[in-house]
Amino acid sequence: MDRIIAVAVAAVLASGGVARAASPAGASRTPVQIQVESPTAGEVVRNKVHLAPIRGNAAAQGDGPADFDVMIAIDISASTREASGLDVDGDGQIGFNPHMELLPPGTYPKEVKSTDPDDTIMAAQVSAARALLQGLDSRRVRVGLLTYGGEVNPMTGERLRPDQKDAWLEVPFTHDYNRVANALVGVQARGARGATNFAAGVRLAITELAGLPGAKSAPREARKVMLFLSDGTPTLPIGRGNQSDSGDIEAAINAARLARKAGIMINTYALGRGALSYPIALTEMARVTNGQYTPVQSPGDIVVLLQGVSFANIEDLVLTNVTTGDFSTDVELSPDGAFQGFVPVREGSNRVRITALASDGTRASIEVDLEFKMAELSDRELALELERIRKRNKELQLLLERRRIDAFREREKQRRELELTPEEPSE
Repeated sequence: MDRIIAVAVAAVLASGGVARAASPAGASRTPVQIQVESPTAGEVVRNKVHLAPIRGNAAAQGDGPADFDVMIAIDISASTREASGLDVDGDGQIGFNPHMELLPPGTYPKEVKSTDPDDTIMAAQVSAARALLQGLDSRRVRVGLLTYGGEVNPMTGERLRPDQKDAWLEVPFTHDYNRVANALVGVQARGARGATNFAAGVRLAITELAGLPGAKSAPREARKVMLFLSDGTPTLPIGRGNQSDSGDIEAAINAARLARKAGIMINTYALGRGALSYPIALTEMARVTNGQYTPVQSPGDIVVLLQGVSFANIEDLVLTNVTTGDFSTDVELSPDGAFQGFVPVREGSNRVRITALASDGTRASIEVDLEFKMAELSDRELALELERIRKRNKELQLLLERRRIDAFREREKQRRELELTPEEPSE
């Protein structure tokens, strides 16, 4: 199957089709572009507090297309029935695995892995995908949805049928996010089952993203991104479905190599206790496609972290009031480069600088003038502002945790390199 896909990818590339190879290493840095949508020129900004909202788009696109095709891949294997550790459905109760607690035997059936079925890892994946849709611009970003798993024979533990499908296209690429949201409801309703075939999920994504024969999505010129979520390691297509073999891992990595040839970037997310062990399949799938591996030790946090990836190659954005000298990092940066934030201001005229940092270290700034006046907010508006601040604080906590993990990984890498460096012989 991989050879068939490789030949098809090569044919698309040779014919000048929509699949594009990734930029070669050492390519020149890409210019950063910033566009402010609000406030507009001459607009008077009003707020109850000395903060002015700023909204716009930033991107480091180079010569590539400004549009994106984003495939979300959701793990539906049986292990995603486990509790996520988060009140995903917001009912005030956090589901937990009753078999991990000191409860009398038989209190819950054996198959129940979360006391609240709407707080499972499956539910967290669905909720994260739904939240991601809210931060994307449907004019520029098409979204597709697939699920992957793998039916197994309960007697042998191996694949139920040699020719079975282990990945399913739920929604071809579309600008209609309501269609994706409705499909997500169906995914959660069907529930979790079976084993885990990473390679099948990646191959199906390649077919749709690269516009290969059999694809259900209309081809177009766009940047190709895959968001691959899993709570474990691949257990198929080789051997038994309840254990990960070296062949399962190799099949997943080989599929990722094909994605790289088709110009597809894979961002992987490991959900659960094993996330910080950096499983080989997920880390390599991200590495070989120039994507990002994100460990999510508490699976429920994927609802926030999935929105932290950048399709537009923008890592950060800072707002500075040149007039007062104040600056703000209170900026929500969407994966497609859209941003909205608040900058400290004084009454009257203010000059604001927006500075964006690209993934390759390139940065750029633009400056805008705005007029600010104090205004009263209703109780409802004030409550919404407090809720926004609370949510933003949670996101910042997760971001700090991610940076702490990255720093730890870098220290361990340096320590390992020192251990492997031979000592100079003493004279």
